[in-house]
Amino acid sequence: MTDANSETRTLVLLRHAKAEQGSDAADDAERPLSARGTADAAAAGAWLAHHGLLPDVVICSTARRTRQTWHGVAMGMTGSPPEGGPTGPRPTVRYEPGAYDAHPEELLSLVRTVDPAARTALLIAHNPGISLLSVLLDPEGVNDDGLRTAELAVHRWSAGWPELSRAGAPLTARHTARD
Repeated sequence: MTDANSETRTLVLLRHAKAEQGSDAADDAERPLSARGTADAAAAGAWLAHHGLLPDVVICSTARRTRQTWHGVAMGMTGSPPEGGPTGPRPTVRYEPGAYDAHPEELLSLVRTVDPAARTALLIAHNPGISLLSVLLDPEGVNDDGLRTAELAVHRWSAGWPELSRAGAPLTARHTARD
């Protein structure tokens, strides 16, 4: 029998897609995606499917734009090659209020609670926390600009979810739907 903690885990970080501008800070959590954001979310899902990065678990902020991003990603994962591929089993989706406006350590704590059987998790959250989490996981692999809207950062390591730590998960791929 294989030790579940010795197999490679993949964490995909996704900054939510482009949202409409809000009129004030009070409605920030309710801002919807823009038309470009909707298209970019679907493109992110197609890229994940095309690269075999279908999540077992999705952790998503409860903000409207992150929920809409997940919906677009899920739709994009159902595309047909070469745009996407089969969706595989349905992931477990956890909508986490704590992922909104979270610091990188708070996001890391959420990721550490992923089901031990899961091999791939997708975290959809906001800047600056999501970009800083990528830097925390691989200080050498991330550029200074952070993640753009709808940008994916793929981190891999060979340990269990609870063991995910600072500088412990190298960045193996990045993707954004636009230049």
